[in-house]
Amino acid sequence: MKVLRAIFRLVSALVGASIGHQVSLIFAPPGEDVLWAPAGIEIGNIQLFGIILGALIGFIIFPLGAEQIVKSLLRLEKHLAKLPTQEIVAGSLGLIIGLLIGLLIVFSFPIDSIPTFGIYIRLFINLFTVYLGVSLALRKKEEIAAFFRRVPSPTVRKSPEKEESFSPKILDTSVIIDGRIADICRSGFLEGTLVIPEFVLEELRHIADSSDLLKRNRGRRGLDILNRIQKDLDVKVEIIGKDFEDLSEVDSKLVRLAQSTGGKILTNDFNLNKVAELQGVEVLNINELANAVKPVVLPGEEMVVKVVKEGKEQGQGVAYLDDGTMIVVDEGKKYINEELEVLVTSILQTAAGRMIFAKPKKDHLVERTVNQ
Repeated sequence: MKVLRAIFRLVSALVGASIGHQVSLIFAPPGEDVLWAPAGIEIGNIQLFGIILGALIGFIIFPLGAEQIVKSLLRLEKHLAKLPTQEIVAGSLGLIIGLLIGLLIVFSFPIDSIPTFGIYIRLFINLFTVYLGVSLALRKKEEIAAFFRRVPSPTVRKSPEKEESFSPKILDTSVIIDGRIADICRSGFLEGTLVIPEFVLEELRHIADSSDLLKRNRGRRGLDILNRIQKDLDVKVEIIGKDFEDLSEVDSKLVRLAQSTGGKILTNDFNLNKVAELQGVEVLNINELANAVKPVVLPGEEMVVKVVKEGKEQGQGVAYLDDGTMIVVDEGKKYINEELEVLVTSILQTAAGRMIFAKPKKDHLVERTVNQ
C-alpha cells in the first residue's frame, strides 16, 4: 500500500509539473532570460517557477483530493446499493429523457451563436431538463412500474418442457405463524416461488425469543411451519436478504419488496392488505380464501348440529360447523350437548367471518315433547 501511494504521488507530481509549465507559458513575458536550456529546451524563470509549484501541488494536494473523491464515490455506491431497483430504473429513464429534451431544445434554437454566454445557457438548459426528468420520473415511479407490468410481452410459442412462470409469493410474519399456508401448499393450489425475506425471519426470531410465553410459542410455531414447508413439501422456497434500511416497519418493507420484484404478498393481516392495495400491490389473503371455500348455506336449509354452549341472548345455544362457522340456535339453550335438527333462518357476513342463525325444527320439538 505504501509503495502504491508513493507511485501515485510521483505520478501526481509529474502531472502537476506539466500543468504548471503549460500555465506559466501564459504569463511568461516575451524575451525572458533563459535559465536552463538542455538539448534545445529553453526554460525561463517564470516557467521554472511554474514547474516547481505545479510539482509541489501535485505531490501534496492531488493525492488528498483523490482520496476524498474515492471516499465520496464509495459513499455514493453504498447509497445507491440501498436504493430500490424501481427508483434506480425510474431515475435512469428520467435522466435519458431529460438529456434528449435538452438536446432537442439546444439544436432547435441558435443558442451556440450567442456570444460569450451561449455555452453557459446551453449547460443550464441541459441541467434543468435532466433535473426535471429525474424528479418527475421518481415521483411517478410506481405508475411507470405499473405501466411496464401491463405492457404485454411478445407471444412466444412455449415448448411442453418449458415451465410457465408465476409471480413470486412473499410471505409475511402473520401468515407463517397462522400455519394454514403449509396445508395450502400441500394441496397444490399455490403455484410459484415462496419468498421469505430476511427481515421477516428476523422478526420471527425475535418473537420466538420473547419472554412472553404466548409470543414465544407463536414464534416457534412459525419457524416449525417454515421448516416443514422447506423439507416436506414440494414447493420452491427462496430466502431473500434484501433489506430497506430507510424503512423501519416490516409491513412497509414487504410492500416495497413486492413493488421491486413484482410479487404478491401472502398475508392474513387486514391492515397490511389495505395498505398494499392502496399502493398497487396484489395481495393474497388467507382469510378471504377460507371464507370463499366455506360451504354455501341458504335460509330454509336443514342441518344437524350439536349445541355446545349457551349463547349471549337469553335461551340461545351455540353450535359450530366443521370449518368453524358459528351457528346461533334460537331456543337452543335447553339442547346443550345434544344433536339437534335445525332450520337456517338467516346468514350474517361480518369482518370476522360468517354467522348462521337457525331454530330447531318443529318435528324435533314434537318428538322431544312426546319422549318426555
